[in-house]
Formats: sequence, C-alpha cells, structure tokens
Amino acid sequence: MKQIFIWVLSFWTVIGIGLSRSDAGLEEFNAKERLLSFLETAVVSNSLQVPLTLIQGAASKGAVCLDGTPPGYHLDRGFGSGSNSWLIQLEGGGWCNTIRSCVLRKTTRRGSSKFMEKQINFTGILSNKAEQNPDFYNWNRVKLRYCDGASFAGEGQNEANQLYFRGQRIWSAAMEDLMAKGMHNAEQALLSGCSAGGLASILHCDEFKDLFPKTTKVKCLSDAGLFLDATNVAGGHTLRDMYGGVVTLQGVQNNLPSTCTSQMPPTSCFFPQNLVANIKTPMFLLNAAYDAWQVQESLIPSSADPNGFWRDCKMDQAHCNSSQMLFLQDFRNQMLNAINDFSKSNQNGLFINSCFAHCQSERQDTWYENDSPRIGNKAIAVSVGDWFFDRMSVKAIDCPYPCDNSCHNLIFNDDVTSTITISESTSLTFTLLNLLSAFLITLTCSKCIMGGLSLTGD
Repeated sequence: MKQIFIWVLSFWTVIGIGLSRSDAGLEEFNAKERLLSFLETAVVSNSLQVPLTLIQGAASKGAVCLDGTPPGYHLDRGFGSGSNSWLIQLEGGGWCNTIRSCVLRKTTRRGSSKFMEKQINFTGILSNKAEQNPDFYNWNRVKLRYCDGASFAGEGQNEANQLYFRGQRIWSAAMEDLMAKGMHNAEQALLSGCSAGGLASILHCDEFKDLFPKTTKVKCLSDAGLFLDATNVAGGHTLRDMYGGVVTLQGVQNNLPSTCTSQMPPTSCFFPQNLVANIKTPMFLLNAAYDAWQVQESLIPSSADPNGFWRDCKMDQAHCNSSQMLFLQDFRNQMLNAINDFSKSNQNGLFINSCFAHCQSERQDTWYENDSPRIGNKAIAVSVGDWFFDRMSVKAIDCPYPCDNSCHNLIFNDDVTSTITISESTSLTFTLLNLLSAFLITLTCSKCIMGGLSLTGD
C-alpha cells in the first residue's frame, strides 16, 4: 500500500514539474513576444492605413502560414512618377526553432493570418508622404506579412502538430501574385526587410533580381538583418544553437545558397556574415553596431546571466561599466570585420551607426525626421536614396559609442525583458503541488525508515 501511495505522489510530482516547465516555456515565449512588440513600436501620427490582402490560390500551392491559413500582404499603389516602381518590405519577427515554440507561434499573427491586423500603418520607408519618405513615397509599396518563422526559407511540415513550414512557398506565391498585379512592368524595384525580414532580404535578394528583365533596376536593403554568430557573455553561442533548430526543424537547408552550403554547415549559411559577400545583386546594409535585439537575445540572454551581473547594462547602455562596454565594442568590431569583403564592392552600400537600436527603416523617427540618426549629417533615408539612385557612393560607418549624439537608443524595462529561463541543467521552478508532493514523500519515507521498511516493502 505504501508503495502505491508513494508511486502516485511521485507521478503527480512529475506531472507538476511538467506543468511548471510548460508554464515557464509559455512565459519565455510571451517575454520574447513582448520584446519583439516593443522593438516594433513606433510613434505614428496621421499615417496611412493599408488593408490586408490574403493571397488567393496560395493554399492550393501549399503556401501557407504555420497553422495552414493563407499568407497575406498590404499593398498601397504607387502614383505619378512612381507608378512603375516597386518596394517590397519583408516583415520581421524572430523565428521558431522547436515544435513547442512553433505551436505557440501559430496562435499569433506571426504564425497565422487569422490573427493578423486587418490594416496596418505605413510609416518610414513605407510612408506615402514626400516629407517623410522623399525617394519612395509614390512607389507601389508592399509589406509582406511574416507567418512562417524561418525568414521565408522553410520547406516541410509536422503532421502530428499540424505545423506547416512553408516560408519558401510563401515567398514564391507572394512574388507571383504581385508580378500578376503589375510588378512585372517595374522599371525599378527594391527588396527590403527588417530583422528576420532583413535576413530574408539577404537570402532572397538574387532570387528577387531574377524575377525581372535585365533592364529593370533592382537592388536590396537589409535593415537590422546582420545577425552575427557571436559568443554570449557566458561563452556560449545562443544564436547558433537557435538557428540550428530553425534550419533543421523547418527544412531550410535546401533553400540556402549552394555557394555557402558546399563549404559550410547549413546553420552557418543562415548567418548573413557568410552570405553577403557572394550576393550578386547590389545590396545596402543598414544596421546598428550595437543591435538592440542581438544585445538582448544573443549576447546577454537571461540564461547566460543567471546572477544578473549584466542586467542594468542590458536594460540601458548608459549603465554599462568599462569591462561590459569593452565586450560590446568587441561585438561592433566583429560586425565590421564581417562586412569587410562586402564593403569592397562599389555596388554595395552601408550605414552602420553606433546606436543601440533595431529596425530603423520602418520607424518614422529614425528613417526621416528632423532629429533622425545621422552619419556625416546625412539621415538614413537620404543615404539609402543616394545609394539606390546612384547619386553617390554610400559607405557610412559611425565612430564607436558614445560619440554619436543623434542615436535614438532603446531603453528597456522589466515588463519587456522579464522571463523565466529553465533548462535540463538548472533547478526547476516548483508549483505548490510539487512542494506538497515532495513533502509527503519525505514524510512517508521517514516513517518507512523509522519502521525499518524499504520503499518496495509491503
């Protein structure tokens, strides 16, 4: 009887621990969502609202979001001199690298069109106002929504959990639909993207170019997409580990450039530093040297700083001590080294400012305002325009922090960064049920021992 009682209590203890782990996984997912939402937040004033268009016929081609719903985009038609010019902006929003994270993701707008906003604001590079977006305001401007979790590069599915990894098909279906809606007549086209969308613009740049005749002027812009295979503060490789999960789970390897995969493991070929030098199409890299997302999630993830030594620095760069700042300066140096060969090409452009920021092309305050970030007194929008229209070469690299007073640095708070980190090697968070069960087992076993009985005795 005692044996059965202890077995039942042990069973519920395991169940309780599983629930704790599940709750912790959900909280960690929610924390990552809060961070992404915070980074995407922009001050919007009288901006254009553009409705969502679901791609007809995409589902029949297997081009679906994680949950099987059709993908979509927002299109605002060009006018005047921009009628035959097209700008495609690939939405960002992180990745999912495990079954659990993808299952959670498909209950959000990042994994299902059911949860996408019916209309969104077009600001920054998507604005339709000349005073906010001087070079692209009257182009056909498209925002392709991100609902696959692998930077539009996955191919596969997981039937047991009803997950569809169809990022590559979404990309193809969207391009086919837009070509049918007039993009095939484009005189000039720019593929852009922010964050995970910035990585996607790198991955798909040459594919985009190949859609058009050679007479079409085609270029690509990656904003905050220069993710580095960097070492975190504990000596680990957080982003490499995560990318490994994305590539393996979502079948990304077959859609990566063979020029890279023939020489490196597939996971390495998901890192832009191993791709950009071999892209044939002209490309512009816009990146903060101390990218805020990479600082939060790659360099100083909660799992790498369990004692909170880096907490204040992570929240606000002004609170970093000298040794912490040296670590961040080394990250900047790694970024500059990673783009060394890329920068040698006359066709490519750069704007690497020494800010703690992320996604500066979609935010109006950082794209083109009176107090927007500048290098050499030139705003980001002007620099990108000068490069695209070949008005001048743009290879702008800022001096190290804290020399730039024009930055719009991001300051974080507990609501944004709080999370629960749990792993096999760390102690688990126990629920009241766990503690009660553990107490009862201890009490019962004590009686067993006091009575001279073994745990397996009658």
